[in-house]
Amino acid sequence: MKWEHALKDYCLYLQIERGLSENSINNYRLDVTKLIKYLENHEMPISPIKITKPNVQEFIYDLAKKVNPRSQSRIISGLKGFFNYLIFEGYRETNPLDTIDSPKIGRKLPDTLSETDIDRLIAAIDLSSPQGERNRAILEVLYGCGLRVSELTHLKISDLYFEEGFIKVTGKGDKQRFVPIIESTVKFISIYKDSIRNHQTIADDHRDVLFLNRRGKQLTRAMIFTIIKQLAVKINLNKKISPHTFRHSFATHLLENGADLRAIQLMLGHESITTTEIYTHVDRKHLTEVMHNFHPRP
Repeated sequence: MKWEHALKDYCLYLQIERGLSENSINNYRLDVTKLIKYLENHEMPISPIKITKPNVQEFIYDLAKKVNPRSQSRIISGLKGFFNYLIFEGYRETNPLDTIDSPKIGRKLPDTLSETDIDRLIAAIDLSSPQGERNRAILEVLYGCGLRVSELTHLKISDLYFEEGFIKVTGKGDKQRFVPIIESTVKFISIYKDSIRNHQTIADDHRDVLFLNRRGKQLTRAMIFTIIKQLAVKINLNKKISPHTFRHSFATHLLENGADLRAIQLMLGHESITTTEIYTHVDRKHLTEVMHNFHPRP
């Protein structure tokens, strides 16, 4: 069995059997591709069926010189999944990574923005251009609903249930959830949709897509990153931010204001509440401030 055939079959399995998103599948593909390139560069013509633990360990040792522990851990996990698939299909009997431990890493807390920083970023948008109204609506949705960037770019007009106070979001693995939407976010979406989008020439296969580029097609993830990074530069924000920063800020601010962790889990679309619990760690600073400010003892 050749690597390219095994990898192609694995990606189909991830798509059809496990229902993973395109982005997740690409990440798993890259993990296996790194191993394949290592074997090629070191002239090691070993098939995915014949590769052994020592072979993989050599790759891991080489990897440790190039990437940080968090990236190592993710790649090891991805490779374990690939070889478990080969076992499942009957191509192998053992996983060469079974006894290879991932490096110890601390729990990375998500970066967040203050409410003031979010207001400054939105205020920096140039509303004199059609893209300005669109960009304001984008940031309001990212922060107001806590969406992932892929969920935002795939949001459709038919997903908007404004009268009921919800939007329908398609998350990882095509799982759908309903997220509450506040009145101010509804207002900014409506301004963009009715005043700007209605006057665009829209590509036939993108008529239901909410956020469009100048050519009337769905925005890319990269474009959303660019919009946010340019605004951060504009206000001299000394922080590395991304669309996900707004999602983290959404969850953190809800928790700080007393929201229930289970409710936040449902709104974020986390499969396990353990994932959502990271925000309790982010909230510790806030809790310390509350203790110092409000405890009756000085």
